Amino acid sequence: MNWIKQTLSVTTYNFRQWHKNPRIIITFCLAFILCFLLSDKTVQFAREYGTTMQIVEAFVWTFGDANSILLSSLLLLLLFADMPFISSGTPFYLMRINRKTWLAGQAVYIIAATSIYLCFILASTSLVCMTQSFGGNMWSETAAILSYSGAGQSVALPAFVKTLEMTTPYACMFTIFRLMLLYALLMVFIMLLFNLKKGQLGGVIGVFVFSLYGFLLNPETIWAIFRLPADLMYKANVAVGWLSPLNHATYHMHNFGYDTLPRLWHTYLIFGTLIVLCFFLSLRAIRNYNFNFVGTEG
Repeated sequence: MNWIKQTLSVTTYNFRQWHKNPRIIITFCLAFILCFLLSDKTVQFAREYGTTMQIVEAFVWTFGDANSILLSSLLLLLLFADMPFISSGTPFYLMRINRKTWLAGQAVYIIAATSIYLCFILASTSLVCMTQSFGGNMWSETAAILSYSGAGQSVALPAFVKTLEMTTPYACMFTIFRLMLLYALLMVFIMLLFNLKKGQLGGVIGVFVFSLYGFLLNPETIWAIFRLPADLMYKANVAVGWLSPLNHATYHMHNFGYDTLPRLWHTYLIFGTLIVLCFFLSLRAIRNYNFNFVGTEG
C-alpha cells in the first residue's frame, strides 16, 4: 500500500508542474489547431451536402487515417520534452523512495497524461462539428455518402463501408481511441527507454526512427514508390499491416472476418507486450542512470 502511495505521489507531483507551464499550454493549443485543420475537411463536406454528422464522426473519419494518427502522436514529443521528468523535487523523492518506485510513478504519469491528451483530441474534433451534429448512436447521412458513394476517396477521407456495417459510432470511436492510446504509449515508452540509455537526444532520435518506420511501411507509400500490381499490392498490404505499428493503430487495417490482416485483439496483445517490455527495460536502465540535477531549481 505504501508503494502505491509513493508511486501516486510522484505522478501527482509531475501533474503539478503543468500549472502555468508554457510548454503544456502550447502543446494543447497546437493539438486543437491540428484537430481543426484535420477535421475541417469532414465538416466542409457535410456543409456542402447539407447533411448532419454524428458527434464523434469527425474523430472517426479523421483518426481512421494513419497520417493523422502520426501527426497527433508527434505532439507528444513536446508534451514529454522534459522526460525523464527531472525537476527540483526529484532529489527529495529519491532520498525517500527507490529508483524503481520513482520510475513507476513516471510510467503512471505517462499513461494518465497521454490519456488526457487524447481525450482533449476527441473533445476538440467533436467541438469542431458540434453546430451540425447529433448525439444518437447511429451513422449520419454524411457517413453514408462518404462510404457508399465513394465521395470519401475523392476528398481523401478514410470512410469505409465495413465500418458502417459492422459497428456503431461510439463503439468505433472507443476502438480508435484505444488504438491511438496504445500506439502513443508505445512511442512514449520507447522515448523513455532511449532517454534513460542514450540521453534526451537519443530519445528524440528513437521516436523519429519509430515514426519514420511506420510512415514508410504504409500501403500508400509502398504503392507510390514501387507501383506494384494488384496481387502483389494485396500481399504488401497484409505484410505491412502486421509489421508496422502505425498500421496496427489504424482501424481499417484490421481483419474484420474476410482477410489475413491482424485482428484487433492481436494489436492489443502486440502493443501491450511491447509497452510492458519497454517499461521493464527502463527499470533495468534506471539502475545505472546518472541523475543530473544542474539547472533544476526554480
